[in-house]
Formats: sequence, C-alpha cells, structure tokens
Amino acid sequence: MPIKLEEIKGKMKKYETEIRVIYADTDAMGIVYHTNYIKWFEVGRAEYLRQLGYPYSRLEKEGVWLPLAAVTCEYKAPAHYDDVLTIKAWAQELRTASVIMAYEIANKESGELLVTGTTKHAITDIHLKPIRLKTANEEIYMRISESL
Repeated sequence: MPIKLEEIKGKMKKYETEIRVIYADTDAMGIVYHTNYIKWFEVGRAEYLRQLGYPYSRLEKEGVWLPLAAVTCEYKAPAHYDDVLTIKAWAQELRTASVIMAYEIANKESGELLVTGTTKHAITDIHLKPIRLKTANEEIYMRISESL
C-alpha cells in the first residue's frame, strides 16, 4: 500500500494509503458494512504514525498509549466489493493529553468522497493514566505538532 504525503493549505499534512474492499467487508446489500470504515480509520492512523517514525509498536515500547475516547463518522456514499479506497489521515488537533485525528475515505477510481470522520485519543501511560505528551516523549510531540 503506497503512502503519499499531501500538503493542505500550505502546512497541514495528510498521510494517504490505499486498501481494496474484500468480499467479507460487504453486507447482504453488496455494500461495505458501516463499521469497516472505523477499522479503516485505524489503518490510516497507523500509517500516519508510521510515516512520523512512530508506529504504535514504538509508542507502546516508549510508554505512550492512545486509547480511543470518541469517534465520529459521516457516511456520504457507499463503497462496494473490489473498490480501491484511498484513506487520508491527519492530526487535526494536539492538546496536552489528547489528540484528534481526522479522516477522509474516497473511491480511488472516481475520486468520490465516501466517508469523513474523526477519532479522539487520550494520551496515557500503560495504566491508562493521562500523561503530557510533550513531557513524556518530546520527539513524537514535535513530529505531530509539525504535521499540524
């Protein structure tokens, strides 16, 4: 899955990856089952962090966890079996002990925007106690800040 970097409004960066819809992702109507988009937000977020040099595995080894606190998802059009989808992910907001990620999922061939959404993540230690990211891991804090 190729990852591309797109500049937005001259500064904010969106990280892009692609997935192909498999048959198991569809429902009886032949369209992608709605919860799969939330799973694909995670794919986008994981690739975003990997591009910053901090895949989830490294974050966790360094004592930083990102448990999900909230999710929004707005469905605009359906995807179907064998469609290739483009997932764009970016950090929308970074606070002391939380981060909001934003997403767009589009049909690669048509360019049609299918879904938009956000996930809010607490920034915690292994025991799920909130931590200040800038204090706990200044390097990843700076990398996320620079991508805003």
